[in-house]
Amino acid sequence: MKAAVFLAEEELIRKAAEILIEKLGEVEALRFLALPKTKRKESVERHRSWQESLKKDEFFAEAFK
Repeated sequence: MKAAVFLAEEELIRKAAEILIEKLGEVEALRFLALPKTKRKESVERHRSWQESLKKDEFFAEAFK
C-alpha cells in the first residue's frame, strides 16, 4: 500500500487549476470555478424543518435518559 502524501495548499490549487484548464479549456475552467455554491438554508427555516420531522416523545426519551 502506498503512503498518502498531502500537497501544500498552494501547490494543490495550482495543480488543480492546471488540470482544469488542460481538460476543459480556459473558458470552461473559469466557468466551473465561478459556479455559485449551493445556497445554505437559513437557520430558522432549517430549524423549523427539523422540528416538523421531530418525534417529541422519542427525542425527550433519548435526551433525558
